[in-house]
Amino acid sequence: MMRRFSTFNLVSVTFGFAFLYLPIVILIIYSFNASRLVTVWAGFSTQWYVALLHDQAILDAAWVTIRVALFSATVATVLGTMAAIVLVRRRRFIGRTLFSGMIYAPIVMPDVITGLSLLLLFVALNFDRGFWTVALAHTSFTMCFVAVVVQSRLLSFDLSLEEAALDLGAPPFRAFFLVTLPVIFPAVAAGWMLAFTLSLDDLVISSFTTGPGATTLPMKIYSQVRLGVTPEINAVCTILVALVTIGVLIASVVGKTGMRATEAA
Repeated sequence: MMRRFSTFNLVSVTFGFAFLYLPIVILIIYSFNASRLVTVWAGFSTQWYVALLHDQAILDAAWVTIRVALFSATVATVLGTMAAIVLVRRRRFIGRTLFSGMIYAPIVMPDVITGLSLLLLFVALNFDRGFWTVALAHTSFTMCFVAVVVQSRLLSFDLSLEEAALDLGAPPFRAFFLVTLPVIFPAVAAGWMLAFTLSLDDLVISSFTTGPGATTLPMKIYSQVRLGVTPEINAVCTILVALVTIGVLIASVVGKTGMRATEAA
């Protein structure tokens, strides 16, 4: 029986989406403001986007952020996929409960605790803080999200497909790359996009593990916002929103394409 969509539900959904997305819309609109005062509209202009091209500090921070996100998302996808396979295919092994807990713990653990623990680890190892410490830190917590996403897909995977490939003489690794991986690829791609977005957005963990020459874009934005919001910051945030939106659309298209290919097969 279909439930009637009441006026109360409509109003609740409208206010909910307005609360979530109206500030983002306002930020995007004011990134095209001709005035340097972010609260005063003085006409449409793209001058602040042009100004970003001459802001070397912002450009350097953006380049560091992209490199960290690409590296951590790629490594986290590989490790997270391997962890998901172990959790799904190996139901019983010594330490499974501990291993499973270690996978899920960083997801619910506050970022402050994660960042502080990683900082203490790097200090204890006498590891110079910089690009690699930030990249490793991002890999450590984004890997857990990838594992959860891929694990949910593996739980519904038909093992008879892989068994058929093994019966036909394919080695286990070849069967995985030719049969299993194409089927779960939408989940793997979604996990990579999620890891990339989380790395791109992280501030707290990066603040604990960063060093000279490894200032990420969120850290740069936060340091400038403390002195006051500028139109350049609105422009940077708008570009980030656009990149994340494009990434979500690409992930959605890849996921739907993979599902159609699986259904056709």
